[in-house]
Amino acid sequence: MTWNQQLVKVNNKSLVLQTIKEQAPVSRADISQHLGLTKGTISSLVNELLEEKICYESGPGESSGGRRPVMLLFNECAGYSIGIDLGVNYIFGVLTDLSGNIVCEKMKPINKTNYEETFLTIKEIIQFLLQSAPKSNYGVVGIGIAVPGIVNNDGDNILLAPNLGWKNINLKQDIEKEYNLPVVIDNEANAGAYGEKRFGAGKEYENLIYLSVGIGIGVGFILNNELYRGADGFSGEMGHMIIEVNGNECRCGSTGCWELYASEQALLHQAKSLQLSIKPEALSLETLVELAKENEEINSLFYQIGRYLGIGITNIINTFNPQQIIIGNRLTLAKELLLQPIMEAVEIHSLRHNQSNLKINFAELTNYSAALGVSAYVTEFFLKSDLHEKI
Repeated sequence: MTWNQQLVKVNNKSLVLQTIKEQAPVSRADISQHLGLTKGTISSLVNELLEEKICYESGPGESSGGRRPVMLLFNECAGYSIGIDLGVNYIFGVLTDLSGNIVCEKMKPINKTNYEETFLTIKEIIQFLLQSAPKSNYGVVGIGIAVPGIVNNDGDNILLAPNLGWKNINLKQDIEKEYNLPVVIDNEANAGAYGEKRFGAGKEYENLIYLSVGIGIGVGFILNNELYRGADGFSGEMGHMIIEVNGNECRCGSTGCWELYASEQALLHQAKSLQLSIKPEALSLETLVELAKENEEINSLFYQIGRYLGIGITNIINTFNPQQIIIGNRLTLAKELLLQPIMEAVEIHSLRHNQSNLKINFAELTNYSAALGVSAYVTEFFLKSDLHEKI
């Protein structure tokens, strides 16, 4: 078989699998009609997928006149994927099946972000998820890690993660060496955007922008149904968009960055200056959300954070004219307190024609967006690989 023929076969096989995943239960004849490929080609490719245990046959479906067709389903339990969301003050991991359904999860708060200690915590969570995986044909097929920083195009080097204090960290290599599994590393806002597009609030939209608002702010772009990474893979660092020209100093080396005024870090920093009845070290987003129900000062603080979020979102809207803005990560916990000031700022400051068909939503997946997104990367890499060699 020539290289071109092999490429066509791989592409066709991927299309057949995608059709089974999306339309199951589905017959061979329906797949042939849907893809415009011959019944012989479909039968051959389906037989390979059956041998690889990636799909399976169920009882006969409805007949349109002749013999009742055998129906095909995707075997989502043929293997499992691990997705890790590496936050600044937490590490969160999920184990999912091949359809992205969560089998188990583990969250661990962290206080120190030096690489050695963080790496040990990542390993602890991965080990727990590996041991929790049910028996399957392929076991755990890979590990995805979403990180709050700039990752090079190959995903093998974290060039800069200012809020972690990291530069030039090769996490991919270290994890692969430890577990001998494929590893995917990506920026957590990109992973969050992809997670919401695949499984959450963004499923119906082709042009959406995802805001990951935690200790810092990252932005992921889905443009024309594709994840946009920029020329060198560094797009989305809009947490370092300048919104106060003579503003506070940022860890990135600049001043007046958006995330200094509209993030969890900004909220906690400003709350410490208030006369509250709890110790500063006990302050958290969760406690502030609860206190805001009775404390007007904290309520006003959330309003101010929401207003700054709205100002930054306005700049994004006026630049990209998206169909949808999704606000995700930690600050989704405070959506009732933030929505009004965000919408007020957008309504006042963004261009009118950009508002007409725009939806602003909080993430459906809440704090799961990035972990599920990066887990989906791993699953897709596995399903596009040459599966028959692995069984």
